[in-house]
Amino acid sequence: MVAKVIVVTSGKGGVGKTTTTAALGAALAQAGQNVAVVDFDVGLRNLDLIMGAERRVVYDFVNVIQGNAKLNQALIRDKRVGTLSLLAASQTRDKDALTEKGVARVMKELRDKFDWVICDSPAGIERGALLAMRHADIAVIVTNPEISSVRDSDRMVGLLDAKTVKAEKDEEIEKHVLLARYDPDRAARGEMLAIDDVLEILSLPLLGVIPESRDVLKASNLGAPVTVASPVSAPARAYKDAARRLTGETVTMTIPSDKRNLFGMLFGGRAA
Repeated sequence: MVAKVIVVTSGKGGVGKTTTTAALGAALAQAGQNVAVVDFDVGLRNLDLIMGAERRVVYDFVNVIQGNAKLNQALIRDKRVGTLSLLAASQTRDKDALTEKGVARVMKELRDKFDWVICDSPAGIERGALLAMRHADIAVIVTNPEISSVRDSDRMVGLLDAKTVKAEKDEEIEKHVLLARYDPDRAARGEMLAIDDVLEILSLPLLGVIPESRDVLKASNLGAPVTVASPVSAPARAYKDAARRLTGETVTMTIPSDKRNLFGMLFGGRAA
């Protein structure tokens, strides 16, 4: 398999990018893929917390870029899923520590080692976000069902079509929408956007719908991707289906409910 680089992005903070990076990474690894998740949020660094690896970080992304550590020294192998590794961001540097040349070198190394490389982008359109998307083959645009989040995501689509290596070669970057924190009952009452409304604005294929659930917060507090901490929960099932779609499988698009082993509303959207 040719290594694929995914950027998990959005214009807005707090929509679930880091949760998604960890969950998709773990789901792909649980399916036997060799996966690295990379934190581009220099200065904040949350992916290691979600992965439960904050006490295991010795060297980080910036150390590798600056030549103070080899990539193998900085990669942290997950103790629960053996084919999942983390490259943490630096907490003590600013975003200027990520250089375009350095990022390109590390991404090439990661492509040579893994089947999938998933880049957790910082919010906004600043340097870190642009570098996170720079080498991506696939973009997963995470949005919440509210108009400001969707509009910010729409802005990211324009950047993906202009600022990536693929765009500069006149190649299309594969783009998908992942709708997080969705509640079908609230959408039916008009308290949040419906799925069709989101897709109409963004005009992109739907990768998955992650329901609003306490299981995501519980997993984060435990320091584990939700697909590992609560594998039969509604969000875990939704993330696993999304991961299968990324590998090319055709999986019926559903909105899992919080009732175990039951699926909620089934609608006629096509799998991305």
